[in-house]
Amino acid sequence: MALASYLRMTGSWWVCDGLKLFRAGGGSKDQLGKRFEGPFKLSFSAFGPGEYKPPMLGGYDPDERVKDMDTESMDVAIFFPTIGLRLYKMVKDSNLLNASFSAYNDWMAEEFCAPHPDRLKGIAMINLDDVPGAVAEIQRCAKKGLAGAMVSVHPGVGGPYGSPGYEPFWAAAEDVGLPVSLHIGTNRPGPGQIGDLAELTPPYYSTLDHWVRLSMAEMIVSGVFERHPKLQVGSIEHEASWSLHFLERMDYTYTQRAWRDFWHRFKEDMLPTEYFHRNMFISFQEDALAIQCRDFIGVDNLHWGSDYPHPEGTFPRSREILGEILADCTDEEKSKIVGGNAARVYGFD
Repeated sequence: MALASYLRMTGSWWVCDGLKLFRAGGGSKDQLGKRFEGPFKLSFSAFGPGEYKPPMLGGYDPDERVKDMDTESMDVAIFFPTIGLRLYKMVKDSNLLNASFSAYNDWMAEEFCAPHPDRLKGIAMINLDDVPGAVAEIQRCAKKGLAGAMVSVHPGVGGPYGSPGYEPFWAAAEDVGLPVSLHIGTNRPGPGQIGDLAELTPPYYSTLDHWVRLSMAEMIVSGVFERHPKLQVGSIEHEASWSLHFLERMDYTYTQRAWRDFWHRFKEDMLPTEYFHRNMFISFQEDALAIQCRDFIGVDNLHWGSDYPHPEGTFPRSREILGEILADCTDEEKSKIVGGNAARVYGFD
């Protein structure tokens, strides 16, 4: 991996085999917390061509991560990749993707989480282009002690997540008890996708929940959760207030629109929102609107996350931010949203 500047834009990038992976400023000490100093101070362009500033040590050193957790009184942290997310978009070869994910999963389980197994919980990266391989990998990762599995938020060659071809994977995830995550940065290449980070625009960023809504809706209305009642699937880093309209429209469509012969009708006497509340969860960082509407979304379905060590994260002001957002919540609601729900879904105390 080499550091190189991208000529169309100012700043520096991590580049591998000519592919731009990530801005060199992501997670750096110089950017972390800068957004709290005032509007517009946060900028990846603060790093000139060829310039590199070291990241937070806690971004890759487990001992340092635990120290930073202690400063914010956090007992347990669940870890998703950063640059690894880009592999979903950029690596089209399925065999290479499998090998890359397997190597990452080994590192996460055996090196990063191992020094503090009670406090650091890793999420496996899984390639659903290859369903038999994905089944084997999630079973392997469960034995290694990883806490969950992440798949593409928008699938590639296999079609929508309601397709029958994914059934073996949903069954395997349910069997090993690992929740499945749909992360904001994991779209596979396809129509409407932007594969180059340099091309991301504010409109694209602000409507990224489009993809997770499609996948969640496909899983609900195709009966995935009817067939796999213990399966848990979550939206990661899309915030949460989008779910208000999503849930209302799902039930309206199921009960009020003229039925098509090819639409699935649940055998159980349940509505789409009931499957959502039983089988799905949503993570957020600072979505105050979602908290105001928590009774509709479901208090048990909301998971808070800090997005440490990214520059848009809440560190080192997580407790202050949570105090403001959750001010009107009861103590029981606060306990669930800040950690209790995640502990239940991911299976740790």
